[in-house]
Amino acid sequence: MHSLEVRARAREMFRAGVTMADTARTLGLPYHTVREWCRRHPVDDRQAGTAARCFRCHPSIADNPDELAYAYLLGLYLGDGHLVTSARVPVLRIACAEKWPGLIDECERAMLVVLATSVRRVPQPGCVSVQSYGRHWPCLLPQHGPGKKHERPIELAEWQQPIIDRHRGPFLRGLFHSDGARFANQVRTRGRTYVYPRYVFVNLSADIMRLCQESLDALGIAWRMNRPNSLSVARRDAVAALDRHVGPKR
Repeated sequence: MHSLEVRARAREMFRAGVTMADTARTLGLPYHTVREWCRRHPVDDRQAGTAARCFRCHPSIADNPDELAYAYLLGLYLGDGHLVTSARVPVLRIACAEKWPGLIDECERAMLVVLATSVRRVPQPGCVSVQSYGRHWPCLLPQHGPGKKHERPIELAEWQQPIIDRHRGPFLRGLFHSDGARFANQVRTRGRTYVYPRYVFVNLSADIMRLCQESLDALGIAWRMNRPNSLSVARRDAVAALDRHVGPKR
């Protein structure tokens, strides 16, 4: 069986104008094999591409994935992401507020770096759904499942934990960019108004909240629960530390 790289190379040559016969001769392949590959629907090309880029399945990159982008994308997915696996081709969708164009750009870049060969932006009321089709998204996001995330267990897979341990900052950046905010908090005391920055992370899933807490603890960032589903980072030194990893949305 021929590798995905060989199939992709044959299709690239054909799209560039090389005849099927010359492509077959150049690659040392039977003509009918190249003809079958080059006549397939473009979706097949896209799916071959995602298979070749899946660091869980492809041996050439399994030991060297882009962990920074993956940790950030995982945080986004756990916050505002949804992976549809019931369709013929799985599709990853992450909802991003339309008022933060920089966040939309960063989400798209992360998808492209981690796996996607193409990304679409679908306008929705008040947000933009950044989405990518790929048969191998379920390999990289094993937290997917039926129903809402807060109604089912969310645990890191054994292979995910070391990645998050090494990249707590990007993971927190994804979580706070999806379900968090940095804003100016105002407190009035003895007739004077004090303004100071504060982070808040809100999520109904106790498991996802725990993952956020563990990452903050690992970085030595103080936090407290101001509501059952809301975490606050308000101490000056803690906010400064989190600024180095997250910062305001743009």
